[in-house]
Parts: sequence; C-alpha cells; structure tokens
Amino acid sequence: MGVPRKLKTNRLRRLLPLLFVLSGFSLLAYVSYQYWDMYHSQKQLEAQWEQQAAATAVPGQPKQVPGTEMLTKVLIPKINLDAIVVEGASRKQLSIGPGHMIETAMPGETGNAVITGHRDTFFRHIYELTKGDEIIIRRNGQVFKYQVTGKKVVKPEDVSVLKPTEDPQLTLITCYPTYYIGPAPNRLVIFSRLEEPAGEIQAVTKN
Repeated sequence: MGVPRKLKTNRLRRLLPLLFVLSGFSLLAYVSYQYWDMYHSQKQLEAQWEQQAAATAVPGQPKQVPGTEMLTKVLIPKINLDAIVVEGASRKQLSIGPGHMIETAMPGETGNAVITGHRDTFFRHIYELTKGDEIIIRRNGQVFKYQVTGKKVVKPEDVSVLKPTEDPQLTLITCYPTYYIGPAPNRLVIFSRLEEPAGEIQAVTKN
C-alpha cells in the first residue's frame, strides 16, 4: 500500500509546477483581456466624443443630439491623462474609464462634480498632483479649467467629500495606497476649483 501512495505523491509533485504555470497564464490572459477591452472601449468613446465636438463647433447645430449621452473628456497634463469619462461608478463602468458619480454635479456646472477611477488604470498617478496643477474638462463644446487646491486621504465610509458645494468644484477619488496589494483600505481625494469661465472648443483635437 505504501508504494502506490508514494507514486501518487510523486505524480502530484510533478503536476504542481505545471498547474502553477497554467494558472499564471490564465491570470495573464485575463488581465490582458481586461486592458484590451478598456483600450478598445476608450477608442470607441473617443470617436464619439470627437463627433460631438465637431457637431457643437458648427454654428446653428444643436448642442446635444436627442437620445445621445453628452460625453466628457478629462485631461491632466502633469500625469499625461487623457480619457473619456463614463456616467456611473459601477465596477463595469470603471473598467471602461473614469466614472462620474451621477448623484453629483456635472463637470463644469455649479456644485461638486465627483469623478472616481481605479488606482491601477486611469487614476494610477493622481497622487502626484499638487496644489496649482491643472485639470481640464471638455464637454458639450466647452472647455473648463480647474486648479488643484489640495488633497487628503480618507476612509471609504467618509462621504463628506461628496457633499454639494456652492462653487463649481471638481473632486477626483481613487483607492489608496496606489500600489497596495489587495483591496486598498483608504481613498485618495484630489480637490480642485474652476479657475476660468468656460471657453469654446475651437477645433477637434486629440488632446
């Protein structure tokens, strides 16, 4: 009885490295697909945004086509962020792009507009932002320029950062620490305020 048990043990030992390799390939394939899907979705949203920007640049054209969702682009020059924002902050929506929390003000409007994003994709480098850095929002044929006023780390249950404001503000939120392994215990919050009146988008560009 001892010999067959030993053979099974040896066989299992030989199979374990193969199982680990297969598991690694499966995980790599899954992550690669997630990133490809994110990139593909952003390219599609970028094309839609450019069509909307082109339409709003034509005099007499309606600012928004009935039945379509007006898209928002966020640009942060310091960290080379250029992304289309989706409406909502579900897991699926945040896998496509930064998500505007629908219960908050729209970017560019009076109030506190809140956009959240994953720490391992779009908002990976927002921790580098400091007071005075610029955040640009392009929406509905207009350009809104915000200036970072500060940042802080809060607990996930701290919803005070979502409260409405009397002035037009933009709040960015991501999990923190950025390179934490597993579910991050905190949230990093970037505060900014609207610095300039809205300007018109003069031409459709990639930036």
